[in-house]
Amino acid sequence: MDKVIHVNRCAKVVKGGRRYSFGALVVVGDRAGQIGIGFGKANEVADAVKKATESARKKMRRIVRNGDTIPHEVIGEFCGGKVLMKPASPGTGIIAGVIVRSILEAAGIKDVLTKSLGSKNPYNVAKATFKALLQLKSRDEVLHKRGKDILLASQPNTE
Repeated sequence: MDKVIHVNRCAKVVKGGRRYSFGALVVVGDRAGQIGIGFGKANEVADAVKKATESARKKMRRIVRNGDTIPHEVIGEFCGGKVLMKPASPGTGIIAGVIVRSILEAAGIKDVLTKSLGSKNPYNVAKATFKALLQLKSRDEVLHKRGKDILLASQPNTE
């Protein structure tokens, strides 16, 4: 699944008038935990979207999910953009803005609470969301890093 998040039009003033060029921001995902974000520029919208899609496919990364939500609260930052994400109970849905929602849908996340803070620049918000998703760690990963035994941690303490 690939979705165009934002198309930016830029005008250059020349002798004959204005010459337009376009920048496209695209998210690509398999709805099963793999996503990529790409940016492409060209003189036509279709070419910009094509370049952005190719770029996004090259930058695809796997993210950690916990069923249909995220495993823990996380904050992603990129330049002035800041995105806060919290796990939500089943049936909540994606509570997010347009840009963050597109990225989470492409990743296959169905229940999450988010808040976009700081910059409203689509590129910064998208990159902040992507960074936040890459910070997610599974329970087993955290236990392994701390040197704990996974089997002992899953059993309740009987003392």
